Amino acid sequence: MREQESIRSIKGIGEKTEKLLAKLGITTVGDFLRYYPREYDEYTEPIGVSQVTVGKKCAVIGRIVGKVGVNSTGRFVIVTASLKEENSVLQLTWYNMPFLRNTLQSGGVYVFRGMVVNKNGRSIMEQPEIFGREDYKELLHSLYPIYGLTKGLTNKFMVKTMHRILENKEIIQDYLPEEYRNNYKLAEYNYAISQIHFPKDRKDLLLGHRRLVFDEFLLFILAIRMMKEKTQDTRNSFQIKPVWDTENIIDALPFPLTNAQKRVWNEIEKDMTGHTLMSRLVQGDVGSGKTIIAFLAMLLAAFNGYQAALMVPTEVLAKQHYKEMEKLLEQHKLPLKVTLLTGSNTAKEKRERYAQIASGDVKLIIGTHALIQEKVEYDNLALVITDEQHRFGVHQREDLSKKGTKPHVLVMSATPIPRTLAIILYGDLDISVMDELPAKRLPIKNCVVDNSYRPKAYHFIQKQVEEGHQVYVICPMVEESEGLEAENVIDYTQILKEALPPNIVVAYLHGRMKAVEKNKIMEDFAENKIQVLVSTTVIEVGVNVPNATVMMVENAERFGLAQLHQLRGRVGRGDAQSYCIFVQGGKDVQTKERLEILVKSNDGFQIASEDLRLRGPGDFFGIRQSGLMEFKIADIYQDADILKEAGEVAGTILSLDMDLSLPQHARLKDRLLSYSKEKMEMPGI
Repeated sequence: MREQESIRSIKGIGEKTEKLLAKLGITTVGDFLRYYPREYDEYTEPIGVSQVTVGKKCAVIGRIVGKVGVNSTGRFVIVTASLKEENSVLQLTWYNMPFLRNTLQSGGVYVFRGMVVNKNGRSIMEQPEIFGREDYKELLHSLYPIYGLTKGLTNKFMVKTMHRILENKEIIQDYLPEEYRNNYKLAEYNYAISQIHFPKDRKDLLLGHRRLVFDEFLLFILAIRMMKEKTQDTRNSFQIKPVWDTENIIDALPFPLTNAQKRVWNEIEKDMTGHTLMSRLVQGDVGSGKTIIAFLAMLLAAFNGYQAALMVPTEVLAKQHYKEMEKLLEQHKLPLKVTLLTGSNTAKEKRERYAQIASGDVKLIIGTHALIQEKVEYDNLALVITDEQHRFGVHQREDLSKKGTKPHVLVMSATPIPRTLAIILYGDLDISVMDELPAKRLPIKNCVVDNSYRPKAYHFIQKQVEEGHQVYVICPMVEESEGLEAENVIDYTQILKEALPPNIVVAYLHGRMKAVEKNKIMEDFAENKIQVLVSTTVIEVGVNVPNATVMMVENAERFGLAQLHQLRGRVGRGDAQSYCIFVQGGKDVQTKERLEILVKSNDGFQIASEDLRLRGPGDFFGIRQSGLMEFKIADIYQDADILKEAGEVAGTILSLDMDLSLPQHARLKDRLLSYSKEKMEMPGI
């Protein structure tokens, strides 16, 4: 079985299952192999009844006291048993499993494994797995993979299919030369793939994880640095001079630029009027004012007779930027035209706009991936800006840069990446940091609460909506998933509809929806036709809705703090006080301490580093810190040390063999080409 083969070549996968897997982005055997578990269910040491913690899954060893009860309610047959240890009692409950009355013996000692909940003051474990003591010893410390699912797929199916693939797949000759594997203590590729799915224990899981993380970083860095060699120190062929118009706009703004905005604008202006082409990354927290700086750069190009293009990841965001630019031109009576190019333009609109762009009649172009379509021809494109860089592949950025003479490139990102890591990741770019928020912004009020706070939160949400404001609610999953205790968007939307008055419109948004549906939902939310939006993290790059004052994040412990910080940047954009409620599933003290960092700080860089300090190396189970970067398994914060090592190896390889033409790098070159195809041209949400 080869990685390039269709998943239909796997026994047991027909047309229906093929469509379900496509929803998860799985179309080939290789896609299935690289669909890594989202977390692992670990068979931990069994504990006594007195040690159980409500809200946590655990294995409990104990002796059944009293009779095993069997009751029928009509709908259910309920089997109950009890474990007792000194003054602690744990009730065990199973539904529709009447055969257990013959399996479980009063006075028998067993290991029971499941989630402990509190009902009417009693600790109850519902539907626990049952093991004999010796049977459980054989499973001790083993890890069972849990995969992200879509409705119609089960974790059991994913596990069975993954076993089938690993048993039948061809052994790939490792593309990483042995000397690098030895020097950096990296596992062999085939071993790493098997251990990431079915690890013998944590030690083997970490070995497999380390190798696959290293590969992702290495391939990403190689792709970027090889591109850099093609563009480095390119002469600036555009005759751009500073103009008074940009200074007049800055003076007329309703708010003064922050010192950080002024500094970054000066760097950009100096680049664009200098001798070599600009290649600059502007990093700044959500709300730090990157958009106005991008507009000023576009206007500088346009006032000098050239074209400037701004590419953003969603149509809704493109439309919003277009309207803001139109308003700016109108307010200052500037003799410039702006056009909008997106996938939903009609054929007639596209023809008209293509003609305006090709003739040079329009100097300012804002759009989505539509900007890099073959039919788009620019007259004299001098500046290309990509917003939310992590949503675009490197090659997409390059494709836009190829639309004419090599233009200046400005990349904007709200992901707080420490400078040392940003230099490794974006080696082809100079880096500017916006580390201030505009003075008019009121600090967001934050709190970390447990599930018992929900009724108060719903009341608070209702009150905010009645005052004319809007609300985001974030859930970690799209729909209910087997084996995962976490809130999901679809069910939670129904819960809120029932909890809030009928005049409050509640809707949901997630990444699996069609682009047209997503755009409609975001537009309706922007226009306050929807008051409460339940969403996954796709709203990281959503529109600017100044009227949104509340963000409530369910199962906040399942997100990395940097991602939570980015999410809360969706509120606090207007004049009204804004609030962020982080709901922690369970009552783990360490988890609460980690989430409290968000209450104490609004600095994205500090938050990311504090998160790492508290979690420690290898503590990556169930948490995605930087899903923002589109890596499947690598995490720039958690795996910072591996990122540095991958940067060293990339540097060594390219210093010896810039185009990977040596025999020892042939397989690496092939892997890089397939990586570029599958990864670097990924669309946005």
